[in-house]
Amino acid sequence: MSKADPTLGLTRRALLSGGTLLLGAFAFLPRRLRAEGAKYQLGAAVQALLEKDKLVHVCPLKSDGRESSCHAEVWYFWDRDAVVIATATKGWKARAVKGGKDKARLWVGDYGSTAPTFLASASIDSDKDTFARLLASYATRYPDEWAKWKPRFESSYNDGSRTVIRYTPIGA
Repeated sequence: MSKADPTLGLTRRALLSGGTLLLGAFAFLPRRLRAEGAKYQLGAAVQALLEKDKLVHVCPLKSDGRESSCHAEVWYFWDRDAVVIATATKGWKARAVKGGKDKARLWVGDYGSTAPTFLASASIDSDKDTFARLLASYATRYPDEWAKWKPRFESSYNDGSRTVIRYTPIGA
């Protein structure tokens, strides 16, 4: 038998039941309401790899969450807690994002089950400062190839045939 709390007129059982109900309701709130401003953090080991590795593999996710058949190994740079790439505007990576496939799975380094992987939200990044940081990063990250590729990246970005995509981690 539960004793009543003389100050509130509630039984211990009613208090516990109400608390359980509130906790359950909290679990069903949309994530954006539960953790306003919270973002997914990659582990330190994955971030360290992203800062030094030269390639990531990108695979857009279909609307049902399955991976598409498209996979690409790409140059990237780690910028403000996101993987940033420059790709052909008419290529499938840019078309996927523009077509509403704004989720992707990324692998750090070699593609496969042993490579670190994470889910990301993809968006077009039109900020010219991001592109300038990308150029500076690529110059040090890919020094052997950069003399050949830098003019191509600059001209294709300036004429609109190259697009910058930002992949922000959202889950494992």
